[in-house]
Order: sequence, then C-alpha cells, then structure tokens
Amino acid sequence: MSNLNKALLIGRLTNDPEMRYTPSGTAVTNFSIATNRWSTGPDGERKEFTDYHNIVAYPIGKRNLAETVAQYTRKGALVYIEGRIQTRSGEGQDGQKRRVTEIIANEVQFLEPRCPAGGGTGVAPRPPSTAPDALPA
Repeated sequence: MSNLNKALLIGRLTNDPEMRYTPSGTAVTNFSIATNRWSTGPDGERKEFTDYHNIVAYPIGKRNLAETVAQYTRKGALVYIEGRIQTRSGEGQDGQKRRVTEIIANEVQFLEPRCPAGGGTGVAPRPPSTAPDALPA
C-alpha cells in the first residue's frame, strides 16, 4: 500500500510573507493563511471557525516559488496552496520541547487580480502561473 501526504488549501494571508536566505543562499518564504469552516456547535447553532496554517515555500526546480510568493502576495491575498504536511520537533530557548506543523508548498496560485490603487487587499500584480507547465524553461 502506498502513502499519501498532500494538503490542498484556499485561504487568505494573515500577514505579509517573510523571505529569508539560508546560509547556502537558498530563498525561503514563510507565511500563514487562514481558512474558514462552518460547524454546528453544542447548542445546535451553526458557527464559523477559523483555522490557521503555516506555509513554507522553497525554490522548486527552475521555479523560484519562494521569491514569487514574497514578491506578489500581501496580507489579505486569497491563495490556493498545494503541498505536503510536515511536523518538526525541537527545543525552545526555554528548554521546552516544541512541535511545529507546516505545509511545504509545491504550488501557490494567486486567486485574485490586482486591486485598484487605494483600495482592496493591496495584492501585488498577478505573476505568471506557478504551475510547473506554465513557466518557461
């Protein structure tokens, strides 16, 4: 039997993405998105719940996904994320064990066009699609 580790999310960025470089010079962009879901609470009323997801984007092959995300998205932008779920463990500065679960993105699609000046979410211009078959070689 095969295993599958795949996450598909549509949500809005909770903050501007943060790009940094590893010591070897690889770009890494971290950002978080919020997704909403509806459920019936214990009182029988339908309630909206928000889940937050940490996303990490690296360069993939010739696509520089990390730089594209950092350049073309801003807080409030609606995005589609496809990737895998990863959990890391470590020890914090206070000596406490910590676990972080994040989505390692292999595709990010920008779902909104650029907003007019002075309004909207401030989403930057839409770049070419980040789908593997849509980028030049």
